[in-house]
Amino acid sequence: MYPFAATGNTKESLYKEVNLPAEFESVLINKLAALDHRYLKDLKINIGNVLKSQTLNRKEALLLALAVAVNEKNLALISALEELATGEGADEKEVAEVTACVSLMNANNVFYRFRHFMHKEFYDNAPAGIKMSIMVNPVLGKEFFELMSLVVSALNGCEMCVTSHEQSVLNHGGSQARIFDAVRLGAIFKSFSVLI
Repeated sequence: MYPFAATGNTKESLYKEVNLPAEFESVLINKLAALDHRYLKDLKINIGNVLKSQTLNRKEALLLALAVAVNEKNLALISALEELATGEGADEKEVAEVTACVSLMNANNVFYRFRHFMHKEFYDNAPAGIKMSIMVNPVLGKEFFELMSLVVSALNGCEMCVTSHEQSVLNHGGSQARIFDAVRLGAIFKSFSVLI
């Protein structure tokens, strides 16, 4: 399709890293692969690096990547990452909890961003009225659930939620290095998701 195609190997290795089939079609990725594959090479390296974080095991990294895919409504990536996470030991309840967490964070992120933007006493003091029982005893554990909530909140740009979940991760035994790795993973998978 593009006359200056330098390499298909970069695209294929990128797809392999995230479990997308070799025949998967993306106009944007095809264009980058054909005209200047350097960005795809960087993206493949970045994805590989965040999936091999020192503070996240592979299952955790894949579940966080899945949360990004769900947040971005990227069906191809959701399917590919669910399969990878299951291969690393994630069960159906854990995968379902990722989806539930992302949905809940989308409600909270909109609501608490509104509160933050308004700076009005009534809105700040009125009960949120958002049921969040899944957060009480998550199957993935409290620290990881809070970490995932933090990543989704960072993606959705809610300062109040980011601040709250960052402190909660620390209170549940997480480290700043783990938080940093998780948010970086979220950023990299968001950058990949916009291309497919």
